[in-house]
Amino acid sequence: MTVPHDPAHAFVPYPHVNVPRAGSGPLSGLSFGVKDLFDVAGYPTGGGSPFVLALSGIKSGTAPTVQRLLDAGASLAGKTVTDEFAFSMNGVNAHFGAPVNGAAPDRISGGSSSGSASAVSNALCDFALGTDTGGSVRAPASHCGLYGLRPTHGRVSLAGCLDLAPSFDTCGWFARDIQTFRRVADVLLEGDPVDFPAPVRLLWPEDVWSLAVPAAREAHATAIARVRKVLGEPKIISLAFESFDALYWHFRYLQGREAWTTVGPLIERYAPPLGPGVAERFAWSRGVTDEQVTQATDFRTRFSAHVSALVGQSGVVILPTMPDIAPLRTSPEDALEDYRNRAIRMLATAGLARLPQVSMPLSTRDGAPLGLSLMGPAGSDLALIALASRIAQA
Repeated sequence: MTVPHDPAHAFVPYPHVNVPRAGSGPLSGLSFGVKDLFDVAGYPTGGGSPFVLALSGIKSGTAPTVQRLLDAGASLAGKTVTDEFAFSMNGVNAHFGAPVNGAAPDRISGGSSSGSASAVSNALCDFALGTDTGGSVRAPASHCGLYGLRPTHGRVSLAGCLDLAPSFDTCGWFARDIQTFRRVADVLLEGDPVDFPAPVRLLWPEDVWSLAVPAAREAHATAIARVRKVLGEPKIISLAFESFDALYWHFRYLQGREAWTTVGPLIERYAPPLGPGVAERFAWSRGVTDEQVTQATDFRTRFSAHVSALVGQSGVVILPTMPDIAPLRTSPEDALEDYRNRAIRMLATAGLARLPQVSMPLSTRDGAPLGLSLMGPAGSDLALIALASRIAQA
């Protein structure tokens, strides 16, 4: 890594590697971190696991998405810490530590893109790549006071990146300001395949808002007023379809089956020691049945149709990114797991429907950041970011 001093413990302490970049380009002058799931020539890829790191070897190629950033003139600051196998949302890795939340150091950074969010929020680099399967960009963005995107599924290449649950995995990024965020978007997204018709229809999912703690809803009041100033009054809708419990369990069945298919063979062969929470999630995932997967797949099909019908081509959903501000770093594991399970009920919507969601750092509570999100039709990623920019300037 090129960062000489890392007080946030955001970067994996790999020896420095000279990673070539273009001498000029649209990202010239910017530095970035890369979640240690992506291959970068000259580095190993550890995936937050000592066993994956031991098996990796030094990579000879660079993931295409990372290469696009280098070709646009950005310089690599280093590879960032990820939660173990990217299968957590708390930002704590039993083997590599807990990166520090630059916006609220006494609170967790969120995961699994913990190091990337930490590096940006501590101003150790200008932007950073992460991945979002069940909320691993959106949660840290909210907790660390950053802009963060979960793109339309498949929109940004994950070639040369370790999988967790491929039908949910996406590549997103973080930035402290909307201008930098948009510069990266212009490089990685290269134009939306669909355009928002005018005017945009703002949608308010009252059932999702009911999942936020009352104090968080109150904290969003000023930001919501800014959104209404730009986009008008929202229409009240119900997003959950059957119930949030159904959303939660069907998401978990599908994610769990895919995670076990991806990582299970390594776990069974090497029996690596797994950190708290991660071990239990993989053990649970191993037991997901074919019947549960079949039912969850059917639910996903019906749920996606339901959300697509609500959003249409011009609908933008305004929703809280997370139920509340980040928990304290001193919170016990059972409290963190309870918070994670509550958050999944809120975050699973975009994942199951494969829609883009951008989190904006517009609110605070008790001195800690709280993200507000926009979710739109598939392929509307750049349009959502443009709306976020208008709201930021309102």
